[in-house]
Amino acid sequence: MKMNTPTHPTALIADDEPLLAEGLQTDLAALWPELEVAATVHDGASALEQALALRPDVCFLDIRMPGMDGLEAARALVEDWPQPGPALPLLVFVTAYDQHALAAFEAQAVDYLVKPVDRERLGRSVARLKGLLARARDATQANEAGEPSEASKAPGSLAATKLLEQTLEQLRGLAASSAALASASRPTGTPAAQERLAVVQAQVGSTVHLVPVEEVLYFEAADKYVRVVTAEREHLIRLSLRELLPRLDPAVFWQVHRSTVVQARCIASAQREDSGIVRLRLRGHKDVLTASRLYAHLFRGM
Repeated sequence: MKMNTPTHPTALIADDEPLLAEGLQTDLAALWPELEVAATVHDGASALEQALALRPDVCFLDIRMPGMDGLEAARALVEDWPQPGPALPLLVFVTAYDQHALAAFEAQAVDYLVKPVDRERLGRSVARLKGLLARARDATQANEAGEPSEASKAPGSLAATKLLEQTLEQLRGLAASSAALASASRPTGTPAAQERLAVVQAQVGSTVHLVPVEEVLYFEAADKYVRVVTAEREHLIRLSLRELLPRLDPAVFWQVHRSTVVQARCIASAQREDSGIVRLRLRGHKDVLTASRLYAHLFRGM
C-alpha cells in the first residue's frame, strides 16, 4: 500500500508594514509550530507572484497595501490559479478596520484579523485553518484510496471546481463589503461617485483626440497605460484602470477581468470553457476578450 509522506503546511504573509508582518510570523510560530512561512512580502503584486510560484496552503493578506491591495491580489490569484490544479490557498485577510465595521465580512467563509493582531484571536483562526486543511487532506486521501466517503464522492476535478466557485462567491461578497466600508468611511460632503466620463481625451504628440465614451468597445490595462479600443482604432491614455472605473457607468461598462472593462452592448457572444473562463466575441470587431472565472457569473442565460 502506498503511503503518503506527511508534509508541513505552508503559508505566505503579505503586509506592507514589516514589523507587523514579523509579529504575525512570531505569533504563528508559537501557535502553529509545524507551519512553515514560505515567504513574507510587502505588496500585493509580490504576494500574487509568490503565491502562484510557491502554492502555499494559507495566505495572510493585508487588505490595504500600495498598488495592488489584498483583495485585488486575492481576486487575481483566483483568476490566475491553474485549473485543474492544486487547491486554492485558504485566505485570511488582515485589516485595520475596527470590529464594528468588520461585521460586513462575517458572512464570508474566509477569515479576517484586525491590526494589531491579537494572539487569542489568531489562535482561533489557526484552529479553524487546521480544521479546514485536515478536512481537505482527508478528502484527498479518500480519493486516492478510492473510498466512497462523503468528502470524496465527487471526482477531484469536480471538488476543486466547487471549491473555486465558493472562493469566487466569497471574494465577490468581500469586494462588495469592502466598497460599502470605504463608502461609509468617506468624509461627509465627498461625492459618492465621480462625474461620469463622456469623452476620453487621448494625447498623441501635440494632438489630443476626443473619443466619445459610447464609441469605446473596451478598455484594457497595459503597463502604465490603458488601451482605449474603438471599432476604428485604439488610443493610449495615462490613467490607471482603478482611476477610470469610478467614472464609467457600471450598467454600461462591465469589468470582465482585472485588466479589462468592456461595453456590454458590444458583446456578441460569450462562450464558457472547461477551465471556467469565458471567451467574449465583439460585434463587428476581430478581438476576442477573456472574462476570468471571477466575472463568469455575468454571463448566464435568461
